Amino acid sequence: MSYLPRPSQQSTAAEHVLDYQPPSMRYNQEINATLEVEGTGVSMPSSGGGVGGGGGGGGGGGGGGGATNHGGVFLTWEDLWVTVSNGKRGSKSILQGLTGYAQPGEVMAIMGPSGCGKSTLLDALAGRLSSNARQTGDILINGRKQRLAYGTSAYVTQDDTLITTLTVKEAVYYSAQLQLPDSMSMAEKKERAEMTIREMGLQDAMNTRIGGWGSKGISGGQKRRVSICIEILTHPKLLFLDEPTSGLDSAASYYVMSRIARLDQKDGNRRTVISSIHQPSSDVFQLFDSLCLLCAGKVVYFGPASEANEFFTLNGFPCPTLQNPSDHFLKTINKDFERDLEQGVEDAITAEAAINTLTKAYKSSDNYQQVKRLATEICRKNCGTLVERSRSSFVMTQFRLEVLC
Repeated sequence: MSYLPRPSQQSTAAEHVLDYQPPSMRYNQEINATLEVEGTGVSMPSSGGGVGGGGGGGGGGGGGGGATNHGGVFLTWEDLWVTVSNGKRGSKSILQGLTGYAQPGEVMAIMGPSGCGKSTLLDALAGRLSSNARQTGDILINGRKQRLAYGTSAYVTQDDTLITTLTVKEAVYYSAQLQLPDSMSMAEKKERAEMTIREMGLQDAMNTRIGGWGSKGISGGQKRRVSICIEILTHPKLLFLDEPTSGLDSAASYYVMSRIARLDQKDGNRRTVISSIHQPSSDVFQLFDSLCLLCAGKVVYFGPASEANEFFTLNGFPCPTLQNPSDHFLKTINKDFERDLEQGVEDAITAEAAINTLTKAYKSSDNYQQVKRLATEICRKNCGTLVERSRSSFVMTQFRLEVLC
């Protein structure tokens, strides 16, 4: 019989859970040894190979030998296509020949109009494509085909799935108990949870209920930060975020993204952060190191975020004075409304023509060749295989029970 604390007891419920160990835990200590994986390990569900799988069925091996990697994660993708079955109408290409890279210590933004393929690219890189999607092309981790080892990556979904009756402290503490390995003491788990809460600026809301429909709780921005807290407890080297600022005002959006951008400075871990984002403010846009701008599944621009404005200017689409650059980029390549880019000009260029101009300009630019060269150099460095993290025996016990059933 499960025990649920009464409302008056919720402030201490987290401590009770952290102090409790199921009897099965002592039988699973051998599972928690750190594994050095060579093209194996636990990966997130994928279709057509997922991360490191190429276009075939899951390619795991990265070849024999090679050093293990204890540093950051270099992620590269080349000629990446994703198609989905459209029933009797055949198939539809969501992503068309994308090439790019993400490296440790940087935050990469995936931007574009609605339906351009932002979430599909994020899911493809994270190995989370749906079963009806077919992926071709190479996605390499540290220059080789390998699956994401357990504990090396985290994915923050667009929607917050939190228990509304828990406080912030309880939600993060429960997750610490479930995710962190048994090699960590209870005191260390508590310290990790509290440190993560402070990193995301939630210390003042620790004892506040999360809340939901019909019950008052923390704000939307704080809920997003709680979701991020839960995912970064294991100190993942690779962090995926799907629309982390969705539904937030500009101030809350900046606070969330600035906290994410400063995570490396807090704990010294060089994380690789990839985030899809719809329409960031100018302040949020300045937090990004690199930008992948998509339209209809094609790359319009890939490179340093600070140089995107120059690219648009050189190709005939300068950003107006005092206008948010990200707004200008999206307005230029958004063909949903087919409005003239310059009101009152009879021969103004349409969005369709602007997209064709920019995609062709990018493909023929030195920047595109540099992206391909850097991706090749990262692969040539061959930074080694990922080291699988220790797991909580609670998770392994649950996994065993599910398999047996």
